[in-house]
Amino acid sequence: MTLLALTGVTVGWPGQAAILSDLNFSLDRGARLGVVGPNGSGKTSLFHTISGILAAQGGAVRLSGQPVRSGQFLPEVALVFQQADDQLFCPTLLEDVAFGARNLGLSADEVERRVVAALRDCGLTGLEDRPVYQLSGGEKRRACIAGALVMQPSLMLLDEPSAALDLRSRRRLITLLEGMDQAMLIASHDLELLLDLCARVIVLDGGRICADGPARDVLGNAALMAAHGQEVPHSLTPHDTARHDHRL
Repeated sequence: MTLLALTGVTVGWPGQAAILSDLNFSLDRGARLGVVGPNGSGKTSLFHTISGILAAQGGAVRLSGQPVRSGQFLPEVALVFQQADDQLFCPTLLEDVAFGARNLGLSADEVERRVVAALRDCGLTGLEDRPVYQLSGGEKRRACIAGALVMQPSLMLLDEPSAALDLRSRRRLITLLEGMDQAMLIASHDLELLLDLCARVIVLDGGRICADGPARDVLGNAALMAAHGQEVPHSLTPHDTARHDHRL
């Protein structure tokens, strides 16, 4: 069942030229779509348009069949920013994760239930009273996701979710996202992460969608990747598997 549909969408900021034009794609409930492109290709602006922060300059964005309008409150969509410090603003982890649920007008018991579940699912139980500035980079990233989960969204927009994470925190993040039911759009330069999480990928460059297809086919196309400032992920590059086992 289609959750998100973009038809002829033009993305741009007020008073400026369009960044992306004539975007057409859809996403089913529970599906995951990777978004790839060089810096400045419009990935973040696209996410702002889908979430209603930025009005589309043309075309239509529909969520569950209903048009998305700029400034509209959309609890069904959760945007996780590229920089965790841009998203965390309450004194403690507990207050930050609870903020969205409290603003939905839920009962105190329901807020508590959602917060406990989100902290548990994100591996943050026991850190409730920790000031957010004392969290590690990986903990901050998971705190942002926990704050999104309490809203019980159908769609999550994740902007460079593995940026600046060490290997252990990155793997923990991937495991967390793998276990979630929400549909996801994931913008990332971490192409191996996209291979782990997304069956499908689109490539943005030059103001348009340049490719849309199975992740391994798109990311494994060396000519396509080179043309749009990317490299084929190492796991898709031919090498001596007898001496190099990716399962290790």
